[in-house]
Amino acid sequence: MNIPGDQARLQAHYDALGAGQDAEAWYEDPAFDDLCANCRFEEARAVVEVGCGTGRFAERLLRSHLTPRATYFGLDLSTVMVNLTRSRLAEFGARCRIEQGDAAAGLPLGEGVADRVVMTFVLDLLTPAETAAVLDEARRVLAPGGVLCAASLDRGRGLASRLRSFGWNLVHAIAPLKVGGCRPLTLPDTLGPGWSASYYVRRSIRNCAIASISAQPLPESWDEHG
Repeated sequence: MNIPGDQARLQAHYDALGAGQDAEAWYEDPAFDDLCANCRFEEARAVVEVGCGTGRFAERLLRSHLTPRATYFGLDLSTVMVNLTRSRLAEFGARCRIEQGDAAAGLPLGEGVADRVVMTFVLDLLTPAETAAVLDEARRVLAPGGVLCAASLDRGRGLASRLRSFGWNLVHAIAPLKVGGCRPLTLPDTLGPGWSASYYVRRSIRNCAIASISAQPLPESWDEHG
């Protein structure tokens, strides 16, 4: 797989981090809670996750929220993360498929095959061009009525969280991998006018601002004329 320089460095970072990613649960889990409460995963027949990481959220979905017939597909840039997810989800057998790849280059899936596309702490890793490409892929693979379920670092509202966000952005500008390559953003702005949000929640966890959102793609004619 031919990976551009910045993505190759990101892959190497997460290959090295490995299971250490689970130490970020203190701010990731509250966002996972919000997604589980608001995205109606119980209704999903097929879930696609872009950036599956160690498989921690996937395991939670499969164990507690998806029906026994629902399937899961996970994609990650990191070889190590793919192997960790495969190991973590082994008990769920053929219901799960996990592959290595770059979603911005295309998801190895047909059109309209997913009821939910999940991106947790992924959009805050991407460049604007990569974000546009990944969102186009999410739109392509979502079935009619399907939902994008995303979480990210947020710019914050209170003084403490805004100061932390400012510091995070400063470090990201100088040495992106010092903060895992991610930076705070505003999810509705990141999705843009082509998506309609049904819920959007922002939280501050130990002065770290996070957000989660569920949204559906608007018809392309709305994008052009809305």
